Amino acid sequence: MTGVEPRAPTPGARPRRPWRWLVLGGAGLLVVGAIAAALTFARFVEAMGPLDLVALEQRSTVVLDRDGRLLRPFTTAAGRWRLPVTAAEVDPRYLAMLEAFEDGRFRAHPGVDPLALLRAAGQWLSHGHVVSGASTLTMQVARLLEPREDRTLGAKLRQMVRAVELERRLSKTEILSAYLTLAPYGGNIEGVRAASFVYFGKEPRRLSVAEAALLVALPQSPETRRPDRGPRLARAARDRVLARAVRAGVLGEAEAAAARLEPVPRARRPLPMLAPHLSEQALAADPTSRVIRLTLDGRLQASLEALLSERVAAAGPLLSGAIVVIDNATGEVRAHVGSPDYFAAERAGAVDAARALRSPGSALKPFIYALAFENGIAHPETMMDDRPSRYGGYVPENFDMAFQGTVTARKALQQSLNLPAVELLSELGPPRLLARLRGSGAAVAVPKDSAPGLAIGLGGVGIRLVDLARLYVAFTRGGSVPPLRWRADRVAEPGTERRLCDPVSAWYVADILRGAPPPLNAAPGRIAYKTGTSYGYRDAWAAGFDRRHTIAVWVGRPDNGAVPGLVGRLVAAPVLFDAFSRIGSDPEPIPAPKGALIATNANLPPPLRSLRKDESKSAGASLVGPLRIAFPPDGARVDLGASRPGRDVAALALKATGGLPPLIWLVNGVPVGGPQPRRRSEWMPDGAGFARVSVMDARGLTDSVSVRID
Repeated sequence: MTGVEPRAPTPGARPRRPWRWLVLGGAGLLVVGAIAAALTFARFVEAMGPLDLVALEQRSTVVLDRDGRLLRPFTTAAGRWRLPVTAAEVDPRYLAMLEAFEDGRFRAHPGVDPLALLRAAGQWLSHGHVVSGASTLTMQVARLLEPREDRTLGAKLRQMVRAVELERRLSKTEILSAYLTLAPYGGNIEGVRAASFVYFGKEPRRLSVAEAALLVALPQSPETRRPDRGPRLARAARDRVLARAVRAGVLGEAEAAAARLEPVPRARRPLPMLAPHLSEQALAADPTSRVIRLTLDGRLQASLEALLSERVAAAGPLLSGAIVVIDNATGEVRAHVGSPDYFAAERAGAVDAARALRSPGSALKPFIYALAFENGIAHPETMMDDRPSRYGGYVPENFDMAFQGTVTARKALQQSLNLPAVELLSELGPPRLLARLRGSGAAVAVPKDSAPGLAIGLGGVGIRLVDLARLYVAFTRGGSVPPLRWRADRVAEPGTERRLCDPVSAWYVADILRGAPPPLNAAPGRIAYKTGTSYGYRDAWAAGFDRRHTIAVWVGRPDNGAVPGLVGRLVAAPVLFDAFSRIGSDPEPIPAPKGALIATNANLPPPLRSLRKDESKSAGASLVGPLRIAFPPDGARVDLGASRPGRDVAALALKATGGLPPLIWLVNGVPVGGPQPRRRSEWMPDGAGFARVSVMDARGLTDSVSVRID
């Protein structure tokens, strides 16, 4: 037998194992593949760029009231309603149902839920199609931040990467708040807060169980499930959310059953539209702010908007109106109704009537009386003549074309008699009244190319309702006119008050107007108020106040057309008194200041008992010279030691020239001693501050100056 004999194995040699090389080669390929995949993934992530959260800042601008209630939102630049909201501002049951339905492990996973991925993959392999997704709430936020139409594996991978990045950048609560802000709810509605207002007319913190379940269901298919277009699909989706919530232990079966009985809304509601004019003005002045907080009281604003709409509609067609409410202590505007209906084109509803120049009629008379009281020309109990008078070519008449004869200044103002007011203004001089109103911050317009005449006292000027209301506040603050505050999120500038009159004169006017006869719908003596009716029945005004609030009302046609029967007392005054009743507190009178002279006509100093005609005063003045205060000069600052503790306070010397003795000196409306046969006297101040010094001679001629005592 021939052949090759098998070689005996060499002692100590290893046997060959070819599979070992296969294993090593496969492992090497896996390592290389893993490295290549890692590098590819790294390049994929790098190509994505940094996480961009700018979309979270692209929200609707919202205007809030002083307590944070929504007055009016504005759409984003893209025309979407996306109201800012946080998880803390949403009903907790909504949040519980949302997590149970969308992402049960939201609080545990790092942005991507591996268990959900495995479940979804297994269902896909076993059924051959997608049964349930693996998208987490964080991944949905990532998709909303970077929306893409494609549903490829690359898009899903991108969402996962962004979800992990979000979890590193934001807390779970911040991620949840981002979802609540960006989630779609059909049409141009984004975010749960906008959806809650559109479908239920309420803030999301006040949702019912059924409402919360519907809002959980809508973002999955916002267009097909919109309740205003597909109520059956919306109800079915809501009920599935309720069923899932029961299985998750979020709701009890009885609670869910009761929620299923609630109907779904079938129409969209308008978003809040309170204070539209003031909101637009605030946004125009501060276009970069996303949250603007005003001083308004949202509940009072809504109530007064409804009141004005109702009353103006009943008063006649084409009429508009406005209401302004001011907090006297702070100067903050509590309500600003610019028109009865912002969208009523026939009433020019988009025009803010509270800022339009209109003729105030008799609403300016209280300021004439205040200056007359301050200058010592009259006292509330001074007797005046309400008889026909002529002032050059000007012949004023009363509204009712009748005359009362001799009346007190109090009755003349309460009954809004024209002749006594014009007589006082002739003593003061129209330029002085105009200068005082403008110096107090009111934008008063006079006819062009004409000097201010006596007619300005009866409404021959233009003034805005907001300015008139601000001037009336002075009667509650001792003659001081505050700056109006509209923004609750900004500090008022100090030292910006203006002086309209002295405290005693302001209180005299307030005391008189509190006794004005009220309209038929109100009780007497509750508030101080004055009405006004412009020439030709074009404007009806009413302004009133108590210790806490001042309210001004205007009614008229925006095109300045005449309206027969449009009288302030009949149209505007009832609105004023109803507005006060809606504030919710009982009116309080203005307390009398120190130095107020409360007396009958018989107890007044003789020159204050009656107001004499100009002719007799001019004749007397021509013989003895005009009455003038020689010392102190107007605007002087006199150091009497009143501002330094421990130092004796000196008396202020008072000197006059001209006039017919005896003279009566008054400081802040209070007589200094009795009638003086000489033209000098003195006054002992009770402290530092401003003082109004007046002098009156035997014929009623007066002069006044303002000084500061240090």
